[in-house]
Amino acid sequence: MIEAWDLVKRYDDVTAVGGVDISVPRGTVTAILGPNGAGKTTTVRMLTTLSSIDEGHAIVADENVKTNPAAVRALIGLTGQSATVDGLLTGRENLVMIGELHHLGRKRAAERAEELLQQFSLTEAADRRVDTYSGGMGRRIDLAATLVSTPPVLFLDEPTTGLDPRARRELWEVLDNLVDSGATILLTTQYLEEAERLADDIVVIDHGKVIARGTPNELKRILGGDQIQLIVRDKAELAQATEILAAVAADGSEPHPDRETGATVVQTDGGVEALSRTAAALHAAGIEVDDLGLRQPTLDEVFLHLTERDTTEDGTE
Repeated sequence: MIEAWDLVKRYDDVTAVGGVDISVPRGTVTAILGPNGAGKTTTVRMLTTLSSIDEGHAIVADENVKTNPAAVRALIGLTGQSATVDGLLTGRENLVMIGELHHLGRKRAAERAEELLQQFSLTEAADRRVDTYSGGMGRRIDLAATLVSTPPVLFLDEPTTGLDPRARRELWEVLDNLVDSGATILLTTQYLEEAERLADDIVVIDHGKVIARGTPNELKRILGGDQIQLIVRDKAELAQATEILAAVAADGSEPHPDRETGATVVQTDGGVEALSRTAAALHAAGIEVDDLGLRQPTLDEVFLHLTERDTTEDGTE
């Protein structure tokens, strides 16, 4: 539903996006992940016809973004980082107005507004002015406005920025339901948990270029695969426990003990069998542990590994 290749956007001497490729299959969620100034929002603006494409090509819902932008706009919904609804109108009035702008007719616009108010759990607040809504309610009414015309493709630019954890999870459930009903979603986010929770595929952008892509598990394998981590009860036994852990280390990997916490961790390619061997060896040596487990690197660790950069560097988002 979304295909883009070699997208380039320049602002004077600054290249904000320098050759990005994106592919989003129908009925899936792709997340664009990256630091501030990486080029995430600029990429979305090009794909949604809000910014011109200096180089490259993009197809959205079988329409060419460069040569037929009006057709693209008729087939997409866009929720930006700031609210697009009118705070002086009620939630219902906003949705009805947008429905009429989409030529649904007064009756159908009112029916569609009621459907969306129920879908987004906003019925009780329907006749309150939007500027009285909480942050989570405001993001829901903004997303509802995007869906008035039932677009098959949605672009969400950091849709949960500023929301508390509960409101964020509520919005995730709404997005899950949209995908279940057949929607295709491209979203940008700085929340790694959000990307892992929602996305079928993740594209990591930095300095306007794609530096990695894949499923969350594929990205985690960039750092090596499984890790065995243990925490000894008696820190005096940390050195002996580290020796035991070294026996199941992957080629070229060494345990990394931490004397302050009594923890040690090592990369392994032995999976559960290596974990069982480690547990048996610790038991035989009489070493008690507070924690022993097999885990993958976190997406946070992968992200930091991929996007190490000068935090003082200016960029164009």
